[in-house]
Amino acid sequence: MSEIDRARGALDAAHRADPEGFSGELRYVDCVQGWIGRLVAAPSPALQLAARAQHLERWAIPRSEYPEGRGGYLRWRAAVHERQGQRARRILVDAGCDTVIADRVAALVSKKVPREDPEAQALEDAACLVFLETEFADFARQHPRAKTIDVLRKTWRKMSGAGREAAGGLSLPEELAALVREAVG
Repeated sequence: MSEIDRARGALDAAHRADPEGFSGELRYVDCVQGWIGRLVAAPSPALQLAARAQHLERWAIPRSEYPEGRGGYLRWRAAVHERQGQRARRILVDAGCDTVIADRVAALVSKKVPREDPEAQALEDAACLVFLETEFADFARQHPRAKTIDVLRKTWRKMSGAGREAAGGLSLPEELAALVREAVG
């Protein structure tokens, strides 16, 4: 078994420990990694592992520990990203992964890489595409139209041209496609 396979297995084992039900997180990281494979011709081992480390132990820092509102949400999200990066690094090093790769994965997962970095952007594109493909319908049902449009606009701004092009190829139900057109048109 290669170092990358061991590292991937260790990350997946951490997802399985999720008390809220690991199967959803494994499906999520499978989708993120799938999009990485479609967006990047030859993804590096670090990028592939960063895709596997998305949402790593997200449950460990409850949202309820932070104030309501945008400021509290942003502080919570920053804390989650920081912890995920640290945990991913520790898991990978413990699995025998090269520290250079583990450090790069930690930087990508904790969002400490500049947005201009192609791998950071590919990871962002993949996460946005997974949201649009698998979570958007539920989000739109649970939130007012204005909030949905706002989130779509923010999502679109995060994506590169390649990510937007891929999003344009998604098969969304007409009511969701209309929301996307309204948000980005």
